[in-house]
Amino acid sequence: MRTSRKIVFFFPSFASSEATAPLGILAVATPLIRAGFEIVLIDSTITPDFKNRVLEEVKNALCLGVSLVTGPMIRETVEIAKAVKAWSPDFPIVLGGWHPSLLPKQTLEAPYLDYIVRGQGEESFLELVQHLQSGSAPDFVPGIGFKRDGRLVMTPERPLRPLAEMPPKAYHIADFDAYERKCGRRWAMYTSSLACPFNCAYCTNAGVYGRKWNALPPEQFVEETVDLSRRYALDMIWVVDDNFLVDMDRARGIADGLVREDSHFQWSIQATSNVVARLTPEDLRMLRRAGLQQICQGVDSGSPTVLKAMNKDWQDFDSIYESAARCLEAGIRPSFNIIFAFPGEGRNERRETIDFMMNVCRRFPGAEFWTNIFTPYPGSPIFSKATELGIELPASLEAWADYFPRYTRLPWLNGREHDRLQVTRDYLRVAFDRIPIGADKRGKITRLMQKCISLPARWRLDHDMYRMPVELWLNNKLKQYTAMKPAVDAKRLANTPAEAAC
Repeated sequence: MRTSRKIVFFFPSFASSEATAPLGILAVATPLIRAGFEIVLIDSTITPDFKNRVLEEVKNALCLGVSLVTGPMIRETVEIAKAVKAWSPDFPIVLGGWHPSLLPKQTLEAPYLDYIVRGQGEESFLELVQHLQSGSAPDFVPGIGFKRDGRLVMTPERPLRPLAEMPPKAYHIADFDAYERKCGRRWAMYTSSLACPFNCAYCTNAGVYGRKWNALPPEQFVEETVDLSRRYALDMIWVVDDNFLVDMDRARGIADGLVREDSHFQWSIQATSNVVARLTPEDLRMLRRAGLQQICQGVDSGSPTVLKAMNKDWQDFDSIYESAARCLEAGIRPSFNIIFAFPGEGRNERRETIDFMMNVCRRFPGAEFWTNIFTPYPGSPIFSKATELGIELPASLEAWADYFPRYTRLPWLNGREHDRLQVTRDYLRVAFDRIPIGADKRGKITRLMQKCISLPARWRLDHDMYRMPVELWLNNKLKQYTAMKPAVDAKRLANTPAEAAC
């Protein structure tokens, strides 16, 4: 039995210059607070000497909870867990979030972990904490995993609850002043719907939430976001839903409600291109009056062959052009995501994608693209074919730390081919401006010089010529004087479902 009612949460660094409060931890904190527990949140991005801070806080705590997704966040997680176990081998460490939800057994095999929480963690983590406090066995807590006598025990899945039934998130435990000092802007993430009805081959969403989309009613969205923005003086809210626009009447109701409430915050959403194309110019103007500034769309490829392999043969390029034109006319920034090197993409298909990107950015100045290299994540439909494709999957929790789409090397994308694609992506970043979430700290001279660099960068992309990349060298020199780039990638964070966390 443990008498402490203090829970320490650690959130490993994900994006330094675009940092904000971790939604997963805010979600599971609310039931704990309601039950009378004290919460301490330590985010390594904003906490100096975070390792010693964790070691100090756990001395009189009940347990340590960590929330993370697949990739670099695992590195700090392992470091902290090993340090805590070196201090006290019996101190309980609980992992939750996207990665342990999708690879529960392999995650729990790590010798420095005691428990995992799978899927929606609000109820599971509270019940687990209560068992830790009482010293009773947690066998009947759904949605968790633990160790007993060297064996891994996985309890039955906890049924998913509609988002509208979940408690509000504990935004009050976040230090928005510290996040603003870090990235130059006061902003937060917000979840208004879960899941997506489409079945894109690379997407992990179905691994936890299936395909049944469910959402908050417009009235709740308006009430919560307006209160959130005013209570914490936020100027931007990133709505991290995988597909915000599935229900068009709901979207219109939200826009109408925000206008009536005279909201003053800006917000961004994510949606598939086919549902964005259903927006009329009137819809977009209403959304812009309501503060919508950006729509992020998963275009993913400019090659019909690759899109078919991605299960996206429903994607219509004409509608993407129309969407970009209408968004810009309404004053909303269209932002598109591209995935290079999906199985079946060769040089010809890659060239189609680059030509498509160049065409969009030239025809519609203000549109932006973000690129990644294909990475088969746990829970995605294509993940089961990874071994067949010749991809060597990490065999331990620690090995997943280097699994990240900015750097992925694949059997068909290695050596010179990999290096060439990375240079191409660098030139795509230089050729057309992308607007970060955090404050743009570039001065006028830096902006002007980067504008000059963009012109030869576009020529190189048009002619597929990347030898002696002097423009990239100049751009890197400019960036040495400006904090422009996140430590990892906040765009990836936005695609992490908030509720799959401990």
